[in-house]
Amino acid sequence: MSTTLCQVMGFLVSSLGVGGSIMATAMDTWSTQDLYDNPVTAVFQYQGLWRSCVRQSSGFTECRPYFTILGLPAMFQAVRALMIVGIVLGILGLLVCIFALKCIRIGSMEDTAKANMTLTSGIMFIVAGLCAITGVSVFANMLVTNFWMSTTSMYQGMQNVQNRYTFGSALFVGWVAGGLALVGGIMMCLACKGLIPEESRYKAVSYNASGPNISYRTGPYKVGSGYEADPKTRKGTGYEEAPRSEEGRRSHPSKYDYV
Repeated sequence: MSTTLCQVMGFLVSSLGVGGSIMATAMDTWSTQDLYDNPVTAVFQYQGLWRSCVRQSSGFTECRPYFTILGLPAMFQAVRALMIVGIVLGILGLLVCIFALKCIRIGSMEDTAKANMTLTSGIMFIVAGLCAITGVSVFANMLVTNFWMSTTSMYQGMQNVQNRYTFGSALFVGWVAGGLALVGGIMMCLACKGLIPEESRYKAVSYNASGPNISYRTGPYKVGSGYEADPKTRKGTGYEEAPRSEEGRRSHPSKYDYV
């Protein structure tokens, strides 16, 4: 029961994380204009990964997409790529996880196959969460660098300083979504261990001899001479020679036959 609950919870948490990543990628508020020095303005600007928008005081909003790809900064394009890769991996992980749920039976699928699928989906969710967190963090680092460069230019008295941008709501949504996908992937990996059947964990192989069982008795090693009798026929300090037939004596006479 605990394995099923962990698997279902991992699926739900990962679903929220993947949905949050899609929402954050589509949002236009990755960076917003800083209004600290000018709280009252007629124009408010904010930007996303795909377009930049301008909202006027009258309530009219105009958005313009980025018509170029090569003209954008390399780090900006890297953030796009990371978010897209995270979304694709997350969707694939959800599809695999649906078929791997223990409460869903598809044909004669064994528990071992479900365990492998659960582990695969968990790894996909972990990678998707890391991609989302990395992409949002890279974009936030770009904002911090540009913000302090703009602030330094303002304090130096330079004219025609461009607007400063700060963190938008999409960054926080992306961080939370990446964390949820990461936690959900870890839960799926933990649930994989409980889905493996007990008999497949500890497999013992027994080997049987092809011939009859022969027992060997070990004993001290003694060096014998050619004039000593067989030690199997010894009794105490003396020994008696095993009886032999008359025909055997003629073919193989012993030293006692000449006495």
